[in-house]
Order: sequence, then structure tokens, then C-alpha cells
Amino acid sequence: MTRTLAPTAPAAQRQPNALRYTRVLLKLSGEALVAEGGHGIDPEVLQAIAAELQEVRALGCELAIVIGGGNIFRGLAGSARGMERATADYMGMLATVMNALALQDALERIGVLTRVLSAIGMQQIAEPYIRRRATRHLEKGRVVIFAAGTGNPFFTTDTAASLRAVEIGARAILKATNVDGVYDADPKSCATATKFRELTYIDFLNRHLKVMDSTAITLCMENTLPIIVFDLHTHGNIKRVVCGEDIGTVVH
Repeated sequence: MTRTLAPTAPAAQRQPNALRYTRVLLKLSGEALVAEGGHGIDPEVLQAIAAELQEVRALGCELAIVIGGGNIFRGLAGSARGMERATADYMGMLATVMNALALQDALERIGVLTRVLSAIGMQQIAEPYIRRRATRHLEKGRVVIFAAGTGNPFFTTDTAASLRAVEIGARAILKATNVDGVYDADPKSCATATKFRELTYIDFLNRHLKVMDSTAITLCMENTLPIIVFDLHTHGNIKRVVCGEDIGTVVH
């Protein structure tokens, strides 16, 4: 069962592969880089994601990416085991840099020009994050990967994605997950879970849904930036989203 909480006008007719979103920010979890139940970085999974991103870039879409680090180290997990929270979060930020470099390598091996911009200075391996530099890279057709979160502890990579998307003038955030949208319960454990086709930001916050944290949602709400939650593991879904196909859940 699928339901809609926020009505919208019917989508306009579009030509096949015509872009609806000309500049987007794609949010990937670190776990997206590994096979189910795995850890670290799976080269085959990485290559498959890179190939899909190449297709999106070939359409002319300006593509920025924020990637998590949970496949290597998660700050909250370290804190829960007794580490000082700020230290654990900085370690998690460094994990995102490792993932960003791996994705950059996979993209450039198939001919997609890519730049990694880090919120934590490490000039030997990544450019420092400067907003105008990031937008210039996008205008030149390069994929931009934002690493190290916001550069501050106590903020998630979801919040970093919302912040960077607003800064670069993205038309939407694409939140890639392992399910095909937002549900009112975990669809993997609850057979009666209901998928939402659309949600308002307030509905999302009031229902305490865990797809993105409340800080990230609030930042998008204040800047009227839509979020599209969709299944990463269905081949071609990233391309379908930027072309405006009706998949996943739209939070707006």
C-alpha cells in the first residue's frame, strides 16, 4: 500500500532522458559501498555505482556527492563504546575521506573527471572545501565529492549533505537507501508497513522517521530543498530520479 500526504500537480510530459534536476546532491551511505553484511569497500559494488554515475553525468546533470563512513568507522558507535564523542566523530570524518577517494578512483578509471573537496585540511590528497571552487568544478562538468562531513563533530553526514546542497544551489537531494522509499515502519520486519509517495517536511519530523536526521530535514525545509528517497540497488534508479520519474518518496 502506498499513500500520499502532500498533493502535487501532475508531472509535465518529458522527453526520455530529459533532465528534471540539472544539479543534484547525491547522499550515499558508507554501507552502500559493500555487499550486504560486508565491511570495508567492495570493488565490484564500487564499480557498479561508478557506472551509474557515469550515465547520469552523461545526461548533463551536474553531480555532487556526500558519502558516509559507516562501512569503516561510525562516530556514534565509537562514542557508545566509551570514546570521547568529538574524537569518535573526527575518526568517522576520516572514514568518509577514504570512501571519497575510493569513489573518485572508480569514477576516473572510467573517464569521469572527479574532485574530492574535504572539510578537514589534507592538501596532499584532497582540495579544501571552498564553495565557489565547488560550484566552478560542477560548471566544468566534474563530479564533486564532499568529504569529512561539515568538518565539525556532532553533525551527521545527512546534515553535511543538506548544508552542501544548499550552498551549491542543488535542485534536490537524492537520498539513496536500501529500501524503495520512506515507510511508516521498517518494511523488512513489518509486513504491514506503508510506503509514503510524498511527505511534507513537518510530517516527516512529526512522525520521527529515521531516514534522515531532524537537523538535515529542518535545513532543507528552511530552504525549500526537496529530498527524494529511493532504492540505490535497483539499476538505473539514479538516472530515473534526475529525469523526474515517479519513484521512491519525495519529501517537500
